[in-house]
Amino acid sequence: MPQPKKRAARKLLSRHAWITLEGGFAARHCLVQDISDTGAKITMDEDASQLPGVIRMAFARDARTGRSCQVIWRRGKSAGVRFI
Repeated sequence: MPQPKKRAARKLLSRHAWITLEGGFAARHCLVQDISDTGAKITMDEDASQLPGVIRMAFARDARTGRSCQVIWRRGKSAGVRFI
């Protein structure tokens, strides 16, 4: 019987961050609610359903920093991302 996958431990954070879309333009503010080694839950000021499949998230507004993320789920103003 295969072992169930364990989810990476999440750490509550509530830290301001910025997401940028492809090309590094239009930095949007978000709040990182929690984070793990593999991903994070973010909350935005606007509806998260408009996020593309891949974004860049950084704790500084500089688009050259941060990590690429795949958007896994979207609900209202929140989204779950996996670091890639």
